Amino acid sequence: MPSSIEIRIPRVAVVGGGPAGLMAAEVLAAGGVEVDLYDAMPSVGRKFLMAGKGGMNLTHSEPAEAFLSRYGDRRAHLEPLLHRFDSSALRAWVHDLGVETFIGSSGRVFPTDMKAAPMLRAWLHRLRGSGVRFHMRHKWIGWANGALRFSTPEGEVDVQADAIVFALGGASWPRLGSDAAWTGHLDAYAEIAPFKPSNCGFDIAWSEHFSSRFAGEPLKSVAIGLPREDGGVDWRTGECLLTSTGIEGSLIYAKSARIRDRLADGHATFLLDLAPALTPERVHDEVTHPRGARSMSSHLQSRLKLTGAKAGLLRECLSREDFADTTRLAQRIKALPLTVTRPRPIAEAISSAGGVRFESLDSQLMLAALPGVFCAGEMLDWEAPTGGYLLTACFASGVVAGEGALAYLDQNRAPTL
Repeated sequence: MPSSIEIRIPRVAVVGGGPAGLMAAEVLAAGGVEVDLYDAMPSVGRKFLMAGKGGMNLTHSEPAEAFLSRYGDRRAHLEPLLHRFDSSALRAWVHDLGVETFIGSSGRVFPTDMKAAPMLRAWLHRLRGSGVRFHMRHKWIGWANGALRFSTPEGEVDVQADAIVFALGGASWPRLGSDAAWTGHLDAYAEIAPFKPSNCGFDIAWSEHFSSRFAGEPLKSVAIGLPREDGGVDWRTGECLLTSTGIEGSLIYAKSARIRDRLADGHATFLLDLAPALTPERVHDEVTHPRGARSMSSHLQSRLKLTGAKAGLLRECLSREDFADTTRLAQRIKALPLTVTRPRPIAEAISSAGGVRFESLDSQLMLAALPGVFCAGEMLDWEAPTGGYLLTACFASGVVAGEGALAYLDQNRAPTL
């Protein structure tokens, strides 16, 4: 009489409980495999929750071509992932969780309540309902004869799995779990680009007087410009924030990768337009308008509404001679050079560049040197500006890695007699 054949259900370990890891776990559980998710922190989604404190920006509604252009040099690698799970798919997925969204005036997409916590609670409820098992305070510390080795409050434990999805994060905000300690355990199997701060602020050598007076002051309705090699300037309008050490904020983050890369030469200079709504001719006319007995500061306040931090910047960055020369002053109001000396530390950055290079992975994000081991999220070598682009790519990579692991298991599944 023939032996009965038992089909053993494969088991997959997902290491990392951020958006990429949680999404991979959902895809895997829907595919009918056993899923165990491990995270070093006491709870999952900590960076996700922190990112949502100022309003949970999920994705962006702009056309696909503009959206894909935000990924710069890594567009070719991320485009297939984003075709698989784009911003529209992400919004539909969020709606399926019972969370409604809206499109803001900037085109960014938010939950209607602007919060991350309700969405995460609904997501975790669904994951647990699908059978995903969560193991908190499990920090991956390497390998043990092919098994995953974790450090836990009860000691070290080894875990065997039929496939693995790593979603271990980058190197920013290490206090929330992304400390990049995993690089020492994967560098023998993957090419890993050094981590660099992304979406970060920069240091500027302010005087003590300026720093003490204007640190924490916002710069609203300004534009920054980065000179191009052809002599032109790429401008972007928005807001930023003066700090005691330099400058940060959404407008700076949008250009941070290019500013950071220019710092390879030791310093980088960008231009600040303090009156982007006015033409250079209009600014010149207002500055050169007869001012009578008024001081130049009072004149600028009256004619151009330049007060507070904007006026302070002119005093900080211009010589006395330039400030007194109306033509040069008008030029600097429209293009004030600011020289940054270094990016802020990576621990302060919103995100990081660097990580596992795509050249070490196949199209489904499996490591070529470790069959059955997949990587997703910020631990991959890519970067994007804020505006929902970071989260969308993390979600998309989790989907692709999860589907890749299912495909790998299907190809390598064997019955147990």
